[in-house]
Amino acid sequence: MTIERLPPKRYPRVEIGRRAMAFATDFLVVWLVSSFLGSSSLGIQIAQILLFIFAWLVIRVLVAYNNQGQSLGRWAFDIKVLDTERGRVPGLQVMLKREAITCLGALLVSVTLGNIWRNPTAIVLLFPLAIDCGVALSDNELKQALHDRFANTMVVSSQRGYSLDVKIRRLIAAGRRNMRK
Repeated sequence: MTIERLPPKRYPRVEIGRRAMAFATDFLVVWLVSSFLGSSSLGIQIAQILLFIFAWLVIRVLVAYNNQGQSLGRWAFDIKVLDTERGRVPGLQVMLKREAITCLGALLVSVTLGNIWRNPTAIVLLFPLAIDCGVALSDNELKQALHDRFANTMVVSSQRGYSLDVKIRRLIAAGRRNMRK
C-alpha cells in the first residue's frame, strides 16, 4: 500500500504591484511612527532604528498573526500570508523569520530615505530589498520572494479586506470621466 501525495491546493496569487502597495503602506506607517525619534543630525539614529524594528515586528508579525495573516497594508489590499505546506496562517516563529528579512530591507530603505539628500550613494542600500523582492518577478508559478522561500510561505489574495486598489481605480476612472465632460 502506498500513500499518494495530493497536489497542493491552488491559491489565487497576488501580482507584484499589489504586494508592493501593501508593503509600502506598512512601511509608511512604521516609518512615520519611527520618525518621531529622528533628529536633524547626520548619520544613523539608533533609537529610531530600534523603534522601527519594534513597530515593524508589531505590525507585520503580531498583527498579521492575530489577524488571519493580514497586516494593515495587506488588509488594505486584500492580501494574506499562508504557509505553503498547510495552506493556513503561519505560526508566530515562521512569521518572525519571514519578517526579519523584510524588516532588514525596509530598515535599509528607511536609512536611505533619511540620508539620500546628504549622501546620494545611500541609494545602494536599496539593493538588498530589490534583490529579495525581485526574485518574485522571475518566479512564474509561485511568485515567491526570497523571504517567502526561506520561511516557506506564500502571499495570496483574500476575500477579507478593504480593496483599496479597486477603490483608487474607480476614483481615477470617475475623475477621467468628469474631465471629459
